[in-house]
Amino acid sequence: MTAIAPRRHPTMKLYVVVWIGLILIVGLEVLLTYERLPAGTLLACLLALALVEAALAVMYFMHLKYERPALFWSLIPYLLFALVLMDHFWPDALRLMRQRLHGP
Repeated sequence: MTAIAPRRHPTMKLYVVVWIGLILIVGLEVLLTYERLPAGTLLACLLALALVEAALAVMYFMHLKYERPALFWSLIPYLLFALVLMDHFWPDALRLMRQRLHGP
């Protein structure tokens, strides 16, 4: 039989560092909203920071970093599928909202 090599497990210090990083990203997002940036630039910056923040949370706090790579890469198609479905349903939801606003 072959012995399975033990995996490195995260320490509390790593979780605290990631948590402080998430707090710093939130602080940067707040500072960016107080700047007088154009709407498109502000939106792009906030979306990029939110993507980094979500990736850190998923990788460390949901332990996806310590899973097999096959699990990580199998989640990507499902994420893309969910995003495509959301893209198709948002216009319909907005249409329904406009119909209700202009009602009797």
